Amino acid sequence: MTKQQFDPIPLRAQFPALQLEVGGETAVYLDGPGGTQVPQSVIDAMSGYLRHGGSNSGGPFLTSHYTDDVTNAARAAMMDFYNARRPDEIVFGQNMTSLNFSLSRALARTWQPGDEIIVTRLDHDANISPWLLAAQDSGVVVRWLDFDPTDCTLRLDTLPDLLNEKTRLLAITYASNAVGSISDVKRAAELAHAAGALVLVDSVHFAPHGLIDVQAINCDFLISSSYKYFGPHTGILYGKYELLDNLMAYKVRPAPAKPAGKWETGTQSFESLTGVTAAVDYLAAIGGEAGSRRERLVQAMQHIKTYEMSLSQRFLVGATQVSGLRVYGITDVERLAERTPTFAVSLEGMSAEAVATRLGEQGIFVWHGHYYAVAVMERLGVLEQGGLVRIGFVHYNTMAEVDRVITALAGLR
Repeated sequence: MTKQQFDPIPLRAQFPALQLEVGGETAVYLDGPGGTQVPQSVIDAMSGYLRHGGSNSGGPFLTSHYTDDVTNAARAAMMDFYNARRPDEIVFGQNMTSLNFSLSRALARTWQPGDEIIVTRLDHDANISPWLLAAQDSGVVVRWLDFDPTDCTLRLDTLPDLLNEKTRLLAITYASNAVGSISDVKRAAELAHAAGALVLVDSVHFAPHGLIDVQAINCDFLISSSYKYFGPHTGILYGKYELLDNLMAYKVRPAPAKPAGKWETGTQSFESLTGVTAAVDYLAAIGGEAGSRRERLVQAMQHIKTYEMSLSQRFLVGATQVSGLRVYGITDVERLAERTPTFAVSLEGMSAEAVATRLGEQGIFVWHGHYYAVAVMERLGVLEQGGLVRIGFVHYNTMAEVDRVITALAGLR
């Protein structure tokens, strides 16, 4: 399937929310980086669980067995999505932030005063603040990996200067939720491991746009949230089995023996787990009918990546025609593979809030502010000005919608 053959229209028909109209025109959802819409299959899966009648896990009766089957199916789906080695390397939680706070507490127990960790200025704050607080509690030194403000790419060339025998962790983003830059997390993991440090990857923003392979990256932990890739509000942590098994998780007694269950606090949202499976299956279906689910996911994400690059090119070319519009991050159309189709922009003479509000009145949904990428906005010098406007495309967006937002931006001028 080439970018010309990829047709989002049949896929859009699977998303009830995409039929919404504002002022007589179909709404344009460009708020995907803050959460995507879901296909009917996800809605049906979640409501189906509730209609069937569920129960808590581990009981000796029908509805509890049903819940166990649902949970196991979701672990298997996310094992395929991440390319994990085994289902017990998959942990579910309320969201990425909660899982990261839990993990930070557990890892901090293994640190000593004077140890060091590394966070990046390109990250969402959910992959910064948990580590800053853990470091503060443990007397650990925090070092910062910077990014180049000219193209908003991580300065991985400076990472070796930050690493030493005291480094215990590198927390890094796979892709910036603010400016779309994709990080070479495989290379970063190689450098960190050579220094004896663990590596945690925040893949929340990358997940809907590219293929995740935790074995190829060789990261120790990776987190995402399924509501960013057409599923429900559920966080999913991958951790190497031996690490999940050996670390002490903060949990009420008695903790399950299996590593995955040991990390899952309280009762899970089982209806959401059915939605997680359905979301993964939705993506796999884009890859065709032949092969294993993982093989179909590989094909699907290749199709999606190619198509979204064409959306990015259309937007960047159009943006050059809008007077006063500034696009932050990678703008070279020869480097589209290095970014997701997420763009932080400013329009001369208008605040980010005013731009987003005016677009919203026209049925074009975009975010404004810092979107919890506080360090990014500080580094770019725009935090005190109210941040930037974020325009994010996913594979259900169309070329016509790209043109519509460009025309609308030009009209605001």
